[in-house]
Amino acid sequence: MKTHRYSSIVVLLIAICVYGMPAWGVSKEMVQLQTQVQGLQDQMTQMQTSFNERMGVMQHLMDQNTDSMNKVAASITAVQSSLEKLQTDNGGKVEQLSGQIQALNDSIDELKARLTKVSKQLEDIQAAQQSVAAGQAAQQAQQQALAQAPPPDVLYNNGLRDYNAAKNDLAKQEFSDYVKFYPNTDLAGNAYFYLAELAYKQGNFQEAVTNYDQVLQNFPTGNKAPSSDLKKGLSLIELGKKDDGIAQLRHVIQRYPRSNEALQAKDRLRKLGVATTAARAPGE
Repeated sequence: MKTHRYSSIVVLLIAICVYGMPAWGVSKEMVQLQTQVQGLQDQMTQMQTSFNERMGVMQHLMDQNTDSMNKVAASITAVQSSLEKLQTDNGGKVEQLSGQIQALNDSIDELKARLTKVSKQLEDIQAAQQSVAAGQAAQQAQQQALAQAPPPDVLYNNGLRDYNAAKNDLAKQEFSDYVKFYPNTDLAGNAYFYLAELAYKQGNFQEAVTNYDQVLQNFPTGNKAPSSDLKKGLSLIELGKKDDGIAQLRHVIQRYPRSNEALQAKDRLRKLGVATTAARAPGE
């Protein structure tokens, strides 16, 4: 329609030009003008054709989009209807399923707790097994060392010989080995006593007290008990525990009244300027 209008306008212009121009120039300019008009008409025709083609493609695409939208809308409507029907028909089933899921979650939590408890028990069992294994290994090592150790009388006599020879380090090692390998023999009390004596000579009075206590606690009737009782009191005084030392010396006098250790205890108490016996409380 627009092309037609443009063509009419062009023809009108041509007519005006033709009638308005001189006769001598009509022929040449008319040919040129007709040629230009024909070119314009061809261009207009091409433009119209291209426009129509594009409009056809756009219309086709719009039709396809419209069909697709209608199909999607129909599908959504169908799904909504299905969901509504499912909720209506299976409302009770959904609630039942929800309850079952909750029960399953509770069971899972309980199972996790049980697994944690079992895991802890397994860890305790493994720790116990490792402890037993370590104890067995230590026992085997001790048995092997005992098998390699000298006989008890040989080891004790060697320690006593080196003690009397003032080979203090060697004697200490031998007596320490003796109480390590043969702690339950009668001579073990003597070995502890000599270890205490070595510590006393070296001025290690706390170690001396510890070894004297081993004699007094584990071998109270042994032949080294009176001397251990006396020397423990003297060691306590050297450690600055004067009251404890005095009480220990008085205990020696009371327990072994006619012994040489009792005489030494009385002499030391006199030098300290204290009585050999504790003062009695009034009324005793």
